[in-house]
Amino acid sequence: MELSVNTQAVAYLASAILFILALKGLTHPATARRGNFYGIIGMVIAVTATLFGHEVQAYGLIAAGVAIGAVIGVILAMRIQMTAMPQLVAALHSFVGMAAVLVAIGTFFITGHPGAVMMGELSAGIIIGAITCTGSVIAFGKLQGLLSGAPVKFAGQHLLNALLGIATLGLGVYFAMTGSVWALAIMTLLAFVIGVTLIIPIGGADMPVVISMLNSYSGWAAAATGFTLHNNLLIIVGALVGFSGAILSYIMCKAMNRSIINVVFGGFGSGDETGDPSAGALAASRGVKSSSVEDAVYWMEDANKVIIIPGYGMAVAQAQHSCKELMELLEARGVEVKFAIHPVAGRMPGHMNVLLAEADIPYDRVLEMDEINPEFPGCDVALVVGANDVVNPAAKEDKTSPIYGMPILEAGKARQVFFLKRSMRPGYSGVDNLLFYKENTSLVFGDAKDTIEGMANALKGSAH
Repeated sequence: MELSVNTQAVAYLASAILFILALKGLTHPATARRGNFYGIIGMVIAVTATLFGHEVQAYGLIAAGVAIGAVIGVILAMRIQMTAMPQLVAALHSFVGMAAVLVAIGTFFITGHPGAVMMGELSAGIIIGAITCTGSVIAFGKLQGLLSGAPVKFAGQHLLNALLGIATLGLGVYFAMTGSVWALAIMTLLAFVIGVTLIIPIGGADMPVVISMLNSYSGWAAAATGFTLHNNLLIIVGALVGFSGAILSYIMCKAMNRSIINVVFGGFGSGDETGDPSAGALAASRGVKSSSVEDAVYWMEDANKVIIIPGYGMAVAQAQHSCKELMELLEARGVEVKFAIHPVAGRMPGHMNVLLAEADIPYDRVLEMDEINPEFPGCDVALVVGANDVVNPAAKEDKTSPIYGMPILEAGKARQVFFLKRSMRPGYSGVDNLLFYKENTSLVFGDAKDTIEGMANALKGSAH
């Protein structure tokens, strides 16, 4: 059964509307599930309309590709941990970029020299796709720990990127005008290299921005592919992803009080947290107070309000379900419990929201930075679970700090702060946290999940 051009156009229009509704739904945790549903339905309609369109001449290779992709997708969905979601997103972006490159190159060799406009579209698709592909691979490597999260810098780095960019664009124009295979090959290779050199110098603290930025790149790569294939829906969807990713990148940068140019070209340091058996002794030598689980429980069981601040350490320890149990035990004692989320907490936009939603923590307990900050002065206990940079007072107090000017969660204004950490090492940005040295702050060393489970058990024991 072959769909008419008009029927396919109507199906594409319905899909586009559903994708817009999906984006709208994903703007809030309470409507995210519905947004995902709209997106799934929209994609089913889009794929079906494409498969039964007049452009498809044979189904053998398509069926094989769909079958292989479906198997891989199901396995990933069943096995992937929520903590690994950022690197999965980065990996998927690389697939989109590579697909754009392959479609453009394949179209060129099938059609020959299809005209100046189409050749320009092919050049754009290859360049954007190649940069997205290798840039996403580097981001995946940093997030997965295969590469250091620290920025890799060397003398003349910006000049090199500028020269590579100019050369790539020049070759793109030359390829579009002449159809030279050599220009195509060198242009593609240089674009792949640019993807590496652009992302390598970006530090781990900027990963949320990088992920949303690569998301934008993948959208533009998809849009370029849509022009190549004369597929209006792909152009629309690519533009939606491209613009939404760009807007999200802007929001992330605003939350860090930094410009997108500063993030892309000037990333700062990183220091992954690892276990340190002498953490308590090191804390004491530096004038930092360390406390036990029992000390924290003593404060919390008599508190009126407790604010929990999750960070990447919670994700690594998979402590979100333990946080849910702790919340329920405290609320059973009449303690008000809320969760404070910073826009760039974790390794991708919305990372903490996703983890807390997975643990079925009610949406009305989870507040964004601007909503929760006024409540810290009236809070008895701020419990920081693996967060670091997003609560660092250096952003307000130390003008020499790389994170100076970044809006933070003002946990230090609570009566007492308990900081759950594995060591005295700084957060992913590599910046020492001044909150450690505040009079009202105590560090509780250990794995976040084990520590919170210990708090929950202590609360259960004190109830008898």
